[in-house]
Amino acid sequence: MIRPLRTALMVAVIALPLAACGGRGNKAVARTDLAASKVTTIGVNAYLWRASLDTLSFMPLVQTDSNGGVIVTDWYVNPQVPTERMKVTVSILDQDLRADAVRVAALREVNRNGQWVSAPVAAATTQKLEDVILTRARDLRRASIAG
Repeated sequence: MIRPLRTALMVAVIALPLAACGGRGNKAVARTDLAASKVTTIGVNAYLWRASLDTLSFMPLVQTDSNGGVIVTDWYVNPQVPTERMKVTVSILDQDLRADAVRVAALREVNRNGQWVSAPVAAATTQKLEDVILTRARDLRRASIAG
């Protein structure tokens, strides 16, 4: 007899404050929170995913996994620098739109005497790609909230 009474009391203590949250004044807040990241059928943040695809759209894609949050490009040769090629991997690590939720890795090769040889990638290159993706993701998020 005491156990059911205690359970009912705990339910009342938890449910009463939650019932006060359902007012009409919170609709804008709820819509904004949903737009932040959680309205998605993929496993990662939808804005970061879309922004990554947009940013890498000029490169041929080898693999895209929206549940795992991985985008892998094929080798890309810039027509203005035909002796150099790049390959990029973007990993989206979280469902929230955060700066540390996207990681870019790049490989670079240069053509020496007809052979592609590994070359270092400047840290600023991967950082710049991450910044472009994050900026685009924020723009997409702002547009979805405003529209």
